[in-house]
Amino acid sequence: MQIKDLPSSAPVPARLGARRTSNKAYGNAAQVFFTIPSKSDIYKYGTEIEYSRRKIIRFACLESSKRNSGGYMSQSVTWTLKSRETYLFLGNLERVPEIRPGGTAGLPPLVVDLDGTLTLTDTLVESTVQAVKRDPWNVLRLPFWLIQGRSTLKARIASQISFTADTIPYQENLCHFLRDERTKGRRIVLATAANRIIADAVAAHLGFFDEVLASDETCNLKGETKLRAIRQRVGTRFVYVGDSTADLPIWKEAHAAVLVGASSRVSKSVRNSTLVEREFPRSTGGLSAWLRLCRVHQWLKNLLIFVPLLTAFAFTDFENLAAAAIAFLAFSFAASATYVVNALLDLDSDRRHPRKRHRPLAGAQIPIPRALAASAGLLVISAGLASTLSTNFLLLLIAYLFLTGSYSWVIKQYVLLDVLMLSVLYTLRIVAGAAAVEVTTSVWLLAFSVFIFLSLALVKRCSELLSLSLIGRTGTNGRDYRVGDLVVFWPMGVGAGLCAVLVFALFVSAIETEARYATPDLLWLVAVGLIYWLGRLWIKTARGEMHDDPLVYALRDFGSRVTVAAMVTATLAAHFVALG
Repeated sequence: MQIKDLPSSAPVPARLGARRTSNKAYGNAAQVFFTIPSKSDIYKYGTEIEYSRRKIIRFACLESSKRNSGGYMSQSVTWTLKSRETYLFLGNLERVPEIRPGGTAGLPPLVVDLDGTLTLTDTLVESTVQAVKRDPWNVLRLPFWLIQGRSTLKARIASQISFTADTIPYQENLCHFLRDERTKGRRIVLATAANRIIADAVAAHLGFFDEVLASDETCNLKGETKLRAIRQRVGTRFVYVGDSTADLPIWKEAHAAVLVGASSRVSKSVRNSTLVEREFPRSTGGLSAWLRLCRVHQWLKNLLIFVPLLTAFAFTDFENLAAAAIAFLAFSFAASATYVVNALLDLDSDRRHPRKRHRPLAGAQIPIPRALAASAGLLVISAGLASTLSTNFLLLLIAYLFLTGSYSWVIKQYVLLDVLMLSVLYTLRIVAGAAAVEVTTSVWLLAFSVFIFLSLALVKRCSELLSLSLIGRTGTNGRDYRVGDLVVFWPMGVGAGLCAVLVFALFVSAIETEARYATPDLLWLVAVGLIYWLGRLWIKTARGEMHDDPLVYALRDFGSRVTVAAMVTATLAAHFVALG
């Protein structure tokens, strides 16, 4: 029987107290209107529709016979049937479906995918990163494991790491839904291609799964293999919760579907073949997430490349300015590439940090493979820019990448060594700037840089430890720092800052300074400014007002900007203005 021949006596959802208000046919689709007199939750009934053919059914709210702008009921989790509202049942059916009321205990089991569905990230990719971080030689072992099969690869990687399910970012609204359904008595099954070690850890952490289906060393539970396992353990009547095109074969055989962050193409394909019980959208990070991942705001640090240009008073030469600008971009792109790698290596510790857990990779706003591809692209651009300058600059850039890599992999785990390396990396920017514009860097400038950047690096560590102490934590994750270390770092950081001021004072008194500056005594104003500025940074740190990175804070803080501007003005006056 065709839809257009639908008789007026066809069954209606009478168990809901509905009455037919109109019946209109359009080719192979029917629009049948009912008025629901009582307040009910559409999802308690929508997933229990009994119909003669496996076709899609959609629910749409109409007010005054006009479709609500909110879209289909199956795309919302908050709409409910309100008194005397009119609802539309759409479907390519031979009859209007009967609806069987009741709780969720009688509904088909929910079979839930893991990667990209329950979690916002891919556990295999993250596990691979952890395995390589634990033992870099695993990079060479990965191809040999893969040759033996994906199931062997997953098993070997899982055995190499200590997977922590409590730090993985989850699709929270989906977790709330599954937890509620489980509380109401509905069976929940986790079915994933991830290794069983990982799947069992996730299930134990969340605590609402009745059963776990996962890959082992001999079986990769994906595609048709997963479908067979589901049929064997769950049966043929189930609702599958997934997110990607890899789930389409399972959705086609499922009683209904739950879409989680599915693309419009996947969503359309699923709706053409299966009833959609629920849909959970997923917000993407967008451009702002990419900018935060590359830490574009940290490019401000690379302004240090212009310092040799200023101290040599060569900033009036256009070629020097252009060379310094290219060097700035080369270092900025290289730094962003290393920031991405550093964020990958710090995933677990960042997720345990009160502020860093919101970073793009820690929060799974950007997929790890895309982040790695972006990092490689940034390195290529950086190398291309550096090659247009001197060979010395290119070598210094390579040295910067090597030292940054050493810091990310090893050095940052050791107390004090990491802050010493940070001070060296800051100073290296100044040396690279001198190489870019081909000017000589004085010993005074290098000594001053090492001390002042050591003080700033200790500001950063003290700020982190102070924030941890405020939330009751005793130490950092992934670094050998304790809150009790503050009693050592406070005087050490202030002392390093004062050493920088002392070096500057000796520079003012040096014979070569008198020869280069018209009025060298004006430089004492700079020394006073340094004492005030460094003291201000440390006071802000003690008050818990310091940004994680003191240089970024200084460039954003009005008082710091005024102080730095005054010191620059005094330096220029000392060089160009002759008094007395």
